[in-house]
Amino acid sequence: MESEQISIAYGSRQDTTNDEVLEIARLSEAHGYSTFFTGESWGRDALTLLTFVACNTATLKLGTGILPIYSRTPSLIAQSIASLDSISGGRAILGLGTSGKIVIENWHGVKFKNPIANTEAYVAIIRQALSGQRVDYSAGDFSLRGFRLNINPVQAEIPIYLASLGPRNLELTGKVANGWIPIWVHYQHLRSLKNAVEYGSELAGRNPDSVKVCPQILCYMADKSEERERAKDLIRNHIAYYVGGMGTYYYNLFCRYGYKRESDKVREAWARNDRGKAARLISDEMVDGIAITGDTEECKFQLARFRAYGADAPVVAFPHGMNQRAILGTIEALGRK
Repeated sequence: MESEQISIAYGSRQDTTNDEVLEIARLSEAHGYSTFFTGESWGRDALTLLTFVACNTATLKLGTGILPIYSRTPSLIAQSIASLDSISGGRAILGLGTSGKIVIENWHGVKFKNPIANTEAYVAIIRQALSGQRVDYSAGDFSLRGFRLNINPVQAEIPIYLASLGPRNLELTGKVANGWIPIWVHYQHLRSLKNAVEYGSELAGRNPDSVKVCPQILCYMADKSEERERAKDLIRNHIAYYVGGMGTYYYNLFCRYGYKRESDKVREAWARNDRGKAARLISDEMVDGIAITGDTEECKFQLARFRAYGADAPVVAFPHGMNQRAILGTIEALGRK
């Protein structure tokens, strides 16, 4: 794997103009970022935004980070990522995940069931379709036969990354994926999580190094003391939203990191609709272990720390509410050029 790779993740927020998205993408390309990832929740859809970026950049790879599997059939995902690969000249990366029960059932209106088995089936069907073979697949909830994808992607194999954090999902990632894009990773726990991915690779007879480790990390470079406090406040708000408002999955993750006491209090405050208190209950220790903030040298040190614990290509992300000027400054501070 190429050393010192770095990527960027920029979300589907409504408060960002198209011009601002392009400014972020082009600056990232100019500063040596390898991939522009975008996720998908209930804002812009990932594939349309990535196509827009593809048409306005030259070398930046374009990754869905992540596309929820329940939002589309595996065949449609294969069609869409092959189309993006064709339009971009071979720059597509397919990042997949399950999202969560709340989003899938209350927004998409479909049942959140069998997430691990369905993820494995999606990867198998998509790979079969992208290979140019006729798709004949029958397992679990899926029965496909007789069709062949009628578009040729540029890449012989479009990389498929998985977003995973639970033990069984980590093992599946090692078994079938080209890359791993977890969120909310504490740097001190990255090695043990990576070990679970490597174990899955070994069970499948794969080289563990074939799975690129790309943790998505909230970053905010701030030189002045007042901006440093704003940076930490935004990060606390972002973490509290996931711990308190996104079901039990991320709450359980933070408990496994050793933050059960803090996480319980965050959930209690969130249940009372006291979002401000929930955010204030996120400790400095939680922020310092999971996010990157400080001046340029401090941020570079913290980024190197993630690499030392096993990150191959860290993905720079930004807390909700971070303004364009701060985003651009952070991209420049952490870039390779």
